[in-house]
Order: sequence, then C-alpha cells, then structure tokens
Amino acid sequence: MITTADETLLRRAIEIAANAVTLGDAPYGSLLADPDGRILIEAHNTVKRDNDISAHPELKLARWAARELDPETAARTTMYTSCQPCGMCTGGIVRSGLGRVVYALSTDQLVELNPQGDWPTVPQDGPALFDNARRPIEEYYRR
Repeated sequence: MITTADETLLRRAIEIAANAVTLGDAPYGSLLADPDGRILIEAHNTVKRDNDISAHPELKLARWAARELDPETAARTTMYTSCQPCGMCTGGIVRSGLGRVVYALSTDQLVELNPQGDWPTVPQDGPALFDNARRPIEEYYRR
C-alpha cells in the first residue's frame, strides 16, 4: 500500500529524473530512504555520460547499500524510483537486501511512452557440463 509519505518521496524521485534531463542524462531518478523517510542517498541515470550500461540509479543505490549498510539496516530501507526497476537492477536490489521498492511508472507504461525502449530477448542455452561446473561451486561453499 502506498502512503502519503511514500507519494512525497516518490515525487522527489520524479524530480531527480526531471533534473537528469536538464543535465543531458536519461530521465530516471531514484532515492533510498530509511524507515523514518529520511533520504540516505539519491542518484539518476548516467548511462550515456559514464559510457556504462550499468549506471542505472536503482543499481547505483543497491550497490551503495550493499557496501555501506549492514543487512538489518538495508532491510528497513525503501527505494523510491521514477520507473519500475529493470531486470538488472532488480537483481542488484535483491542481492543488496533492500526492504521495499516503490515506483511511479511500470515497465509496460514506460514502453508505451517509449516503444523503442523495450529490450530484445537474448537466447540462452543451458544448463550444460554440470559435473565440471559444480566443482568450483562445491569447493567454494564447503569452506
């Protein structure tokens, strides 16, 4: 359930996205807040500026949280973001242990606004070579 406090912080994420455009960057913004609504960090998309396909604001914040917050603190945070996180960012969010994400536009709504913004599917083949591949995994997790 999205509260009035959530809406206030979500509006800030949208402001970050709008400001990114004035800087020549893509229109995506995010922030991470503690349980009291205090903003811990903000970021916007710098994919073009940094020539880095991973420079999405959601992934930047997830990486920051994984480095700077202990797991209990990270689990109590909420990420507010102007658009629903992509698959890459979702993976980072899950691994960083953030507690919640609130977004303004869904991926479907974003694609409606920018039809060429949808990503093609990349074929994947596997699994294969189980006996070979499992050895380093088993060795690592037996430590």
